[in-house]
Amino acid sequence: MTRCVTSLSAATPCSVVRNVLCTILYFLLLCLPHHALSEDKTLRVLTWSGFETYLPRDGYPIKAEQDYLAHFAEKQGMAVEFIQVTSFNDLIPELLAGNGDVIAANMTITHARSKQIRFTTPVTSTVEYLLHGPDAKKLKNGGDLNGRTVSVQKGTSFWLTAHGLKKAYPELAIKELEPGLQTDDIMDMLVSGEIDLTIEDKNTYEAISEYREDIVRSLQASSRQKIAWAVRPNNEELLRKLNRYIELEIASKVDAPAAKNRWEQIKQDRMIRFVMRNNFSSYFIWRGHLMGFNYELARDFAKQHNLRYQIVVAPDNAAMLEYIAEGKADVALGFLTPFDARERMGIAFSRPYHYASEILVARSGDNIESIADLDKRRIFVRGSSSYWHTLTELRREHPVFYMQMAPETLETEELIAGVADETYDLTVADSHILDLELTWRDDIQGAMSLGEPRGQSWAVHQSNTQLLNTINSYIKQSYRGLFYNVTYDKYFRSNRHIDKHRTDYKDLKYEGRLSPYDDYVKKYAEQYDFDWRLLVAQMHQESKFDPGARSWSGAGGLFQVMPRTAKELGLTDLEDPETGVHAGVKYLDWVRDRMKYSNVHDDQLIWFTLAAYNAGAGHVRDAIRLAREKGWRDDVWFDNVEKAMLLLSEREYAAKARHGYVRGHEPVDYVRTIRHRYNAYVHVTE
Repeated sequence: MTRCVTSLSAATPCSVVRNVLCTILYFLLLCLPHHALSEDKTLRVLTWSGFETYLPRDGYPIKAEQDYLAHFAEKQGMAVEFIQVTSFNDLIPELLAGNGDVIAANMTITHARSKQIRFTTPVTSTVEYLLHGPDAKKLKNGGDLNGRTVSVQKGTSFWLTAHGLKKAYPELAIKELEPGLQTDDIMDMLVSGEIDLTIEDKNTYEAISEYREDIVRSLQASSRQKIAWAVRPNNEELLRKLNRYIELEIASKVDAPAAKNRWEQIKQDRMIRFVMRNNFSSYFIWRGHLMGFNYELARDFAKQHNLRYQIVVAPDNAAMLEYIAEGKADVALGFLTPFDARERMGIAFSRPYHYASEILVARSGDNIESIADLDKRRIFVRGSSSYWHTLTELRREHPVFYMQMAPETLETEELIAGVADETYDLTVADSHILDLELTWRDDIQGAMSLGEPRGQSWAVHQSNTQLLNTINSYIKQSYRGLFYNVTYDKYFRSNRHIDKHRTDYKDLKYEGRLSPYDDYVKKYAEQYDFDWRLLVAQMHQESKFDPGARSWSGAGGLFQVMPRTAKELGLTDLEDPETGVHAGVKYLDWVRDRMKYSNVHDDQLIWFTLAAYNAGAGHVRDAIRLAREKGWRDDVWFDNVEKAMLLLSEREYAAKARHGYVRGHEPVDYVRTIRHRYNAYVHVTE
């Protein structure tokens, strides 16, 4: 189970102490012999968790920087490690302290920063804008800033810009925001009216606008700002290599000669655009990590061809192929079945990379054994889907049922849920999607197959023959190979949803012992101030008390912590029971600290924390925001925010959530199951 990794350092020191320390470190580094990189040949990249755990739809600026540095490290024969720092103000101190090699955080070159660190050649540039909420009074000109308040975080370029504006408009007030706030936290404060104005880079604002429409861009606040990477003083070797890389891989693209075809252009730009849907089978964020079967294939294809990649999220299923036809994306990935109508759009399909049967889906107990049993029944599917094409052909021979066109924005999983709750009569699903749904629900069934398994393909524009040939070669090489099989099994054959070892109250050990590891749990529960019985309930849910348990996503130990997270916590051997317990409890404590920013009730904090431990804090914050919009309590988990979490698996709501789609029932079930077991443990021990 994946964990989001950010810096676990102590609280941010005050600005005076920080400046003194940075100055001391600067002069010490000038005097000491310097190594360009860490001793283990790893490029350590410091980033800012103000951009943490988002779902890149059209590319955040910081994501592009990370992609470039990953490629730079690969060309240097090094590994790369991204270290997320909680406060933007801590980036330079962490760099100077030797805890990273380079900063990549959409950082603006300023005179003050240049006194402490060395900047590379600019990688891009941007301008800053004033932003406000939809109900705030609009700014017509700079004079309107008098009497207004702009809220920004100290230590950022926005802080300097705000003070520059105040010189021009003396009656402008400046409010300092907490350093731990994320970008969307600040945007929420704008929308709610808690703050009046803020400042943001144009490139970041444009990325935010991909998923939310409640922020208004107002007046330009700065001249064009140069964005660059930063290294430690005297790190001339790394600075030289980075500048050379920027010259060859970034700056040179501006003057490059025109490519002969799209594939040549992709190789020249070293960038390929994949369009897919934000759903469980294609592309989603889980516990802070980008995941999905189609996403992992796309990433592997890009890696094999030495390309960076961009994921474009289509607003609905029909738009995927429209994006290809219109040149907005290069490759569509989404278990697409070729048929004539799609090819007439100018779409070419690759050789199959997956096969699936189309299955009629009905409620459990619905007795359907043949086509005759479909008399006067209504089958709901999207008009752009292969299911509609299949049903149209079937109805020509057996005109006994009705076809109902479902909205293009609905995912197949949502239509299945609609059948279960009787919103829809019947629907159709690919066999692998239905199998996945059946691992966690028993209120639907596969009634009958509508034909033999059909091949599903990648899609490109029919003019891109070289790209298509390259994709076909990749599929031929990888289909049913080791990487393909392991990835497929992870998403479609894992039994992670099925609790095979569900125990009952009667199975609890005598004498109040709840697990073989109670002593370790009590030790760390006291150290981090948790109820030990709740921790045992969570440990059972995570690993069934198996210290050697390994999840589908690589997490291990009694609390299923990701190895990378354990390393950030200063712990390594997760299979050691005490280490596994310590890692889980320490990480839960860290998550709890972050959830305190959400201002939930003290007696509710643990439930929000558990949900964030399971699904990631980003999805929980999305649910809090949605609960507020729905008029539900945003500070109470049960029957309020958990209801919003369930909605985030629906396209209508996921499309406007910063972190996108989430299988909302998983964190909801996770928290409720732990609470139920915890209550049982309390009863036994008391």
